[in-house]
Parts: sequence; structure tokens; C-alpha cells
Amino acid sequence: MLVLCSNGLSAQNILKEMGKKLKNEKTAALVVTADHEYKEKNYHVERVAGELESLNLGVSIVDLDKFPAEELLRYDVVEFIGGNPFYLLNSIRKNNASEILKTIADTKVLIGWSAAVFVFGPTLELVNMYSPEMNFLGLTDLRGINLTKVEVLPHYNKFLDRFECFEEKCKAYERKHNVNVIRLNDGEGLFIEDNIISICRV
Repeated sequence: MLVLCSNGLSAQNILKEMGKKLKNEKTAALVVTADHEYKEKNYHVERVAGELESLNLGVSIVDLDKFPAEELLRYDVVEFIGGNPFYLLNSIRKNNASEILKTIADTKVLIGWSAAVFVFGPTLELVNMYSPEMNFLGLTDLRGINLTKVEVLPHYNKFLDRFECFEEKCKAYERKHNVNVIRLNDGEGLFIEDNIISICRV
């Protein structure tokens, strides 16, 4: 199962839905790679670990820059925190983690939010349109790892006032690429299981 969120399992409705989906899962990896600066000291880590622990999961912190990607296969649930999508994509490529993440999404539970929703999807073009300065690595191949064809725009309500013409730019992107972007507010997410998509709104 693939779960794409705006800012994690941060609202009771999505946390409750996640609890319904889990069966006998006992362990979770919290992957901090996307925050290339703070890693495990990212201020979201304590909250997100607590959310996973509330689902009776034992939580370990993992960084793909320090551990082989195969380590993730040991866990029942794998959650990627937010950060820089360009850095995360580059790290996944460097560590040959794409196929491992596909296996986890197909056979276990893979959760990604913020930066990871772009990386797990087909392309980083949408985030690059809004924040090209984040691509400090100078990536030219902006294809995601394509775990889903769905394109998601996280933090929608937060960024409406932060970016000029935020919604207008998203609509223009949809027209140009002939796609429908799912806009997610913080606290919301979508579950993709057996090609069936269900959206959990606040």
C-alpha cells in the first residue's frame, strides 16, 4: 500500500484510517533522508515517530545516506519525512533504492509526505515550477520513481497565500501536461492499494 500525505499522519481522521488499514504490522522505519541538513534532528521527527508509535509500531530512524536501502525491507511500515525532493530523489538514485521502495509499496506499507509525494510520483516538474531554487544539485532528469501516476500538491492551504498565483499556476500546469493534480491540505492524505485510490480529507 502506498500512502501519500501532506504532512504525515497528523490528523486524527487519517491516523484512524491508517489504523484500520494495518493488520499485524509491528515495526516501522522513519526515513529522514529528505532533510539533508537536520536529518534525525528534524523538528517533525518526534511528532511523526509518536504517530507511528500510537499505531503500536516500534520505530527506528533510518537514513539512506548512511544505511543500505535493503535495510528498509526489514520493516513492516516505511515512512519518509519531508524536506528537499531533489535531494531525496538523488539519494534514492545513488543508493539504488527505487526497486526496493516499489517492493515495499506493493507488499508492505510505504508512507511519503511533502517532498516524498513528488519523488514517489511521476515527476518533480510541479515542485520545480514553484521552487526551482531547491534544486541546488542541478538535477536535469526530474522524473520521479513512478510508484504511482497520481500527482499530488501537498500543503495546499498553507501555500495559497505564500506563493503568488498559486492556484492559477497549478491549473496552468494541469492544462499543459493534461493531468489532474490532487491538492492536499495538511492533515489529509490518499491511500493507494490495488490501484484503488481513496482520499482522506480533514
